Amino acid sequence: MCDTFIALPPVTKSNSVIFGKNSDREPNEAQAIVRYPRMKHIEETLRCTYIDIPQVEETFEVILSKPFWMWGAEMGVNEYGVTIGNEAIFTKVKHQKTNQGLTGMDLLRLALERSKTADEALKCIIELLQKYGQDACGGYQNRDFYYDNSFIIADAENAFVLETAGNQWVTKKVNTYASISNGLTITDDYDSISEKAITFAQEKGFYKSGKFSFAKVYSDPLMTWVSSCKTRQNVTMKGAEKQGFNIQSAIEILSSHYLSDDKFAPYKATTKDVCMHATGKLNPNSTVGSMIVEIRKDKPVTVWLTGSSNSSLSIYKPFFFGENGVLNDVYQVPDVKFDRKTLWWISERLYRLGNLNYQALVGIVKQEKEQIQQRLIEEEQQFFKGNPTEETLQNFSKNSFQTSFKALIDWNNKASKIAWRPASWNPFYYFFWRNLNKKVGL
Repeated sequence: MCDTFIALPPVTKSNSVIFGKNSDREPNEAQAIVRYPRMKHIEETLRCTYIDIPQVEETFEVILSKPFWMWGAEMGVNEYGVTIGNEAIFTKVKHQKTNQGLTGMDLLRLALERSKTADEALKCIIELLQKYGQDACGGYQNRDFYYDNSFIIADAENAFVLETAGNQWVTKKVNTYASISNGLTITDDYDSISEKAITFAQEKGFYKSGKFSFAKVYSDPLMTWVSSCKTRQNVTMKGAEKQGFNIQSAIEILSSHYLSDDKFAPYKATTKDVCMHATGKLNPNSTVGSMIVEIRKDKPVTVWLTGSSNSSLSIYKPFFFGENGVLNDVYQVPDVKFDRKTLWWISERLYRLGNLNYQALVGIVKQEKEQIQQRLIEEEQQFFKGNPTEETLQNFSKNSFQTSFKALIDWNNKASKIAWRPASWNPFYYFFWRNLNKKVGL
């Protein structure tokens, strides 16, 4: 489960393009931030998550937020400002479950590595989709989790929504604002559609005659309903109503819960929450990473990443393209088990204490977190009133990361001194999380 949105001028205050996404996956699936430089390749083939495909001669520099074990990525940006986020969607098209296709995350990374514009990325994904399909498991420990994908694809000039069902697809250009969740959204107002989308639907008995709505014809109604995607999309679409949409607006959307702040607790979470908290089999996913991107026409892109779960209590840190950044010499990639040296797992230890008493954790974290976040946003805005050098931006990024990491350590130390007791006893929730913690050494 995930949520993705895009805001274009004139909706945005800065007249830049602002992209946002929460990545919602299994709670023990650490999400890594990685940078891959521009590279020349002599290899003829490339190993994606499950299959080999032909490699291209050159790939572009990318910054990705990805499951630690997977080749592909949940969301990312390349050196040209092309930005993509994907969503799991549930359709009537059945998968063979042979892992002989590309995951949606593979398609996303391949498009970023090979495209200079959003239009090129759109065409790249469509070409790969039609050639290889998406019969590929997207789950971590859930090895039966197969799904189709939708994407928001953007650059400084254009943005598109691409939705798929098996090898079939449909696209729609974004004019001002759009959001997607875990269901098809494009009806009969598409800009382009796969050649066989209508005839395939007729052959399968999905469609007989009349106006052709891609979403209505291909959606799996039960799984779409279970995902609560319409409820979350209603929340993310509220960004279109904001005057002067900015980075703080994006943070507020990605941090939102269905219940009000004074009533919310993680054990009350459902699939209606944009900032997700897993509670059990009916709500198995948590927000494990979040990304906001400001794409500028003539200045560097700023990639804001949490590098942690729980977007509502995480600090978004700024990252920039170049050789001498945080991702080269400070940040450490998380792995399968708890590790005191990694941002993701140190954050996770803190947030899982909050599963017992969320309001106590909020008391430790929220005020200082908001102060740091506001200061980082203001400093970044000040830099871009001029023309900052790469060195200036990378130093700012490193200082921001170190400030955030120090605060995280302080919060952990404060939390360690508290005798954590459940604010409310929910045995199913308690044992669900105890089992998860045991598996990763927490």
